[in-house]
Amino acid sequence: MRCLIVTGALALGATSTAFAQQPRAAEANVRATLDRIARIDPHLHSVIAVDPTAIDQARRVDAGNLTGPLAAQPVLIKDNIESAGPLPTTAGSLALANNITNRDAPLVARLRSAGAVIVGKTNLSEWANIRSSRSISGWSAVGGQVRNPWALDRNPCGSSSGSGAAVAAGLVRMAIGTETDGSVTCPASINGIVGLKPTVGLVSRTYIVPISHSQDTAGPMAASVRETADLLSAIAGSDPSDAATRDADKHRRDYAAVLDAGSLKGKRIGVMRFASGFGTDAAFETALALLREKGAILVDIKKFDDKLVGRNELPVLLTELKADMAKYLKSSPAQLPARSLKDLIAFDNAHQRQEMSLFGQELFEQAEKTKGLADPAYKKARQVSFQAAGPSGIDKLLKANNVVALVGPTMPPAWKIDVANGDQVSGGGAGSLAAVAGYPHLTVPMGLVKGLPVGLSFIGPKWSEALLLSLGYAYEQARGPFPRPRLYPSIEESPEIAPLLQPQR
Repeated sequence: MRCLIVTGALALGATSTAFAQQPRAAEANVRATLDRIARIDPHLHSVIAVDPTAIDQARRVDAGNLTGPLAAQPVLIKDNIESAGPLPTTAGSLALANNITNRDAPLVARLRSAGAVIVGKTNLSEWANIRSSRSISGWSAVGGQVRNPWALDRNPCGSSSGSGAAVAAGLVRMAIGTETDGSVTCPASINGIVGLKPTVGLVSRTYIVPISHSQDTAGPMAASVRETADLLSAIAGSDPSDAATRDADKHRRDYAAVLDAGSLKGKRIGVMRFASGFGTDAAFETALALLREKGAILVDIKKFDDKLVGRNELPVLLTELKADMAKYLKSSPAQLPARSLKDLIAFDNAHQRQEMSLFGQELFEQAEKTKGLADPAYKKARQVSFQAAGPSGIDKLLKANNVVALVGPTMPPAWKIDVANGDQVSGGGAGSLAAVAGYPHLTVPMGLVKGLPVGLSFIGPKWSEALLLSLGYAYEQARGPFPRPRLYPSIEESPEIAPLLQPQR
């Protein structure tokens, strides 16, 4: 049985507090991280580029004697988020291969102020998976195909696939992803880590390659709930350049300070039976039993009709993509071959072999045909989808069942990478409700299904990050340590599964 055992890959996190107290901690941590990336990532393609200034950044952090949970800690950021320095922000596309802006996105500036070191950029589904409905999640022309560290022939899910795989493999303890619908929570679940999609407007989107101003948000991805809370505490806050964040400072807090291992006791929690199944039933029932054991009062919710959400979401995303992408491209100080979605379509057509040999760009082409943000059909679709997902969705479910949060399985276990057919997803939970409503969604590793991880989702109303993180923390503490991936070529070659494929007589 062939496998690549990641020896000591997660040791950094176990001693992160001690590191932060030692002289030259940042430099030592960064050198160790760069070594792990060099040894392990050639098998994963989760890191699209290492920042050549990482050691210099670390030395500045050491010289500043910064303290706090992120001080001296290496962080990877998704490559649709700008950072000052020599690295381009590509969104995985060759069209942005020279997009060196020398700008820190506000969330990156906040990370640096907290003492974190940006060691590089993570690979992603190109254009955050909005180019084609037949895409292969985790593939980009710049970075190639991200591999799932639990089984290298399995998909890591998109679009924050590199961030999820890098944390799962122990390259770093913390990374930043972005989500429009599922792009933080799906890779977190499928790679066996913690991921939080915050309330839209809690974290600035400035200098992030966009899809939708209604649904886009950056979010933390980490090896534990506490580290996720620490990351969120650092990146949350108002930004004058992003009107959606005007209330963020009123709601942001030290999320790690309110984590409570006893927070499940007496809490009424809705069980999203309507969003369950897809091979996760046994793991989900085990998780529910643990929630009950820790004092949660579980209320089954068997039915919910989300047709209005699904029917109206895509027209909103495509309309906003055309407008928001043009605004971003025109704002870049770099010399780019494209300043509009139409230009990007032309670029892909001119670079067929590199960009479109695996799948096309029919979603780009549909978006180009949309009629703009003043289009009454777009406005109606946004109003209907938001109402169905938020006030008539999550809010109504919480109120009608007298519960503080909702739980359900996040996603099925990882599917195989399939070049011929694209993504073959067998199902998914209620994450689209939170995405369309702009409400927070936390996923925490729940268990293994035939050797592959699946996550437990906690969904709540707007600005309920502190509650969800505390509930997720209580569950995580009760669940205990989660297994680590071992980079098997396939799950069928793992010692747990391989013997079962042989004759059993």
